[in-house]
Amino acid sequence: MFRRRRDAVEPIEAIAEPVTVARPRREQRGMGLRARPSGLGARLRSIMGAGSPATAATWDAVEEALIGADVGATTTLELVDAARTRLRTDGGRSGEDARRALATEIRDRLVRVGSGRFELGDAPCVILFVGVNGTGKTTSIAKLAHRLQGEGRTLALAAADTFRAAAVEQLRIWGDQLGVPVIAQRAGADPGAVAFDAVVAAEARKLDVVLVDTAGRLQNKQQLMDELAKIRRVIERRLPDQPRHVLLVLDATTGQNGLLQAEAFSREVGVTGIILTKLDGTAKGGVALAVADRLGVPILFAGVGEEIDALAPFDPEAFVEWLFAG
Repeated sequence: MFRRRRDAVEPIEAIAEPVTVARPRREQRGMGLRARPSGLGARLRSIMGAGSPATAATWDAVEEALIGADVGATTTLELVDAARTRLRTDGGRSGEDARRALATEIRDRLVRVGSGRFELGDAPCVILFVGVNGTGKTTSIAKLAHRLQGEGRTLALAAADTFRAAAVEQLRIWGDQLGVPVIAQRAGADPGAVAFDAVVAAEARKLDVVLVDTAGRLQNKQQLMDELAKIRRVIERRLPDQPRHVLLVLDATTGQNGLLQAEAFSREVGVTGIILTKLDGTAKGGVALAVADRLGVPILFAGVGEEIDALAPFDPEAFVEWLFAG
């Protein structure tokens, strides 16, 4: 069932460059995030100086800074109101007190939505990956597969992004490097059929996990969203309690458009968690807070580099430290 039919994939002009699979490394403190001197933290420190009082003008400037960091207007206003209330309750007055109150409020909100909780449950556990093109979805699948392998899990990859032959081949490259079977059909095949074959194969081989890749769907293309919902229904018919996870891979640099994506995918297929990518680059990071706050969807993992093991469990405390650093 796991035999690969390479002749079933149409020829393509170019495929992704293979990436060397490194040995697992120890978890980096703080998720491996690097402080940015010109980030939100630097701006907040200039607004909320240790020796200056927290005034109404201070909070107005904080609102502008948060909105500029992609937190979004609604979440920003709620955060500032809550932080001001916390400051009054604690008896704080200085800008530094206000900054601590704001940081605590952000961390508490992330904790409340259950950030970092990721359980597989009964085998085979099916994990459906969704997200628009360019977010790093296929690479995130490979990173999570590598992580699960390190935990001793057996798994398979399902190439249900059949709209692009390159996507199928990219997943096969990762499968070869990881030593993981890839279930695929020819380009243009029914994505639901691929997902179904993968689930059946996992049952036959008694595998622990199936990671299902899907096409990069734009939230304004309803026909593609419908196809994604169909994949989920096909899986549910075979295994009524699956998929256990529907993970949205979200590019941290996309700003408030990321919130629109999350809302659309959550509405169509019931997103259960977020993988936040590209936090190692120019991301402002505020969209993570906006998505978690508005949708109540936990951030489970953060992509913090190109290496195969650069996928860290999301840590609200470390994220807030990074957000306020610089």
